[in-house]
Amino acid sequence: MTVLDARALNRAALARQHLLDRTDAPALDVVAHLCGLQAQEPQEPFTGLWSRVRDFRTGTLDALLTGREVVRTHLMRRTVHLVTADDALAWRSRHDTMLQSRVLTTYKAELAGVDPAELALAGRAVMADGEPRTMAELVEAVADRWPDPPRRALGELLVAGVIPMVQLPPRGLWGARAGVRNQTLAGWLGREVPPLPEDAADPVGQTLVRRYLAAYGPATSGDLRAWCGLTGLPAAVKAVRDELVAFRDERGRELLDLPDAPRPDPDTPAPVRFLPAFDNAILGYQDRGRIIDDAHRLLSVAGERVLLVDGRVSATWTLSEDVLAVTPLRPLTRTEHAAVTEEGGALASFLTDGASDGVRVSAP
Repeated sequence: MTVLDARALNRAALARQHLLDRTDAPALDVVAHLCGLQAQEPQEPFTGLWSRVRDFRTGTLDALLTGREVVRTHLMRRTVHLVTADDALAWRSRHDTMLQSRVLTTYKAELAGVDPAELALAGRAVMADGEPRTMAELVEAVADRWPDPPRRALGELLVAGVIPMVQLPPRGLWGARAGVRNQTLAGWLGREVPPLPEDAADPVGQTLVRRYLAAYGPATSGDLRAWCGLTGLPAAVKAVRDELVAFRDERGRELLDLPDAPRPDPDTPAPVRFLPAFDNAILGYQDRGRIIDDAHRLLSVAGERVLLVDGRVSATWTLSEDVLAVTPLRPLTRTEHAAVTEEGGALASFLTDGASDGVRVSAP
């Protein structure tokens, strides 16, 4: 079985994530290809798309959100994702058990006396008038029936567990500082969430396997599970196994992939790329070593914005008072420094609508 070393996996990941070459594909298609973008920080998807889509404009994503073609919703791993409306509807039922279980596990003692099914019925009755509500407003409307649980715990179960919800614009629009107003997914899109098939087939799970590999492969089954948080996927992997090819990494683990997916030459040059907080390219794997060194792994869950040099996390960055500040994690060569400054200047101009005061690269 062919062994793929760390550099080969790195270049494959960059190619799948549109970080090796920017794409001319429409932003909606890119959101779909990536299986959604991490979006718990509302403004971060703009940077994620700018680094992937050639000539990306902020108004493009705003139009997709207000036009209800993409939505902000709890999905993979119970984190907020920006996904296409079609994927949100198709995937939600497959994620229901995981979403509910994660909230109940987090608030095990606080929600011990709450029947999730009864809470869902009560919450749906409140939301049936079509009016958007904050989590606090929704909890207030059902609190007479469940007065004892902490309101935060009850609210999390309502908006991130038992009822498919979306976070409405202006939340997530460019430059907006709006709080979260919730609407049911079906009410916002005018389409019902399809139920899971009653038989043993798992077509949604099989689709998730194929879609994940297209955007993140080659990958292990553990990577797949870590990305989506779902159980029961080994059966889906088995069902599509004949469609896939297999490799091994340098540790001997089996990697699965789509046969015709890009696997570039490991020596393919990788440009500097700035990533937003919690970017998919890092969080999409159990083993994040293909892009980030173990010494810096905690940056990926601490909300630090990072940038890639030669395909690996090599610095962090911030934007303050229109200055983009880069803090290298290792010494940069003169050529790398120039590339970081050039790409950083372009990003700073994008993020400040042309008002940037430039890039400052500090010593490592």
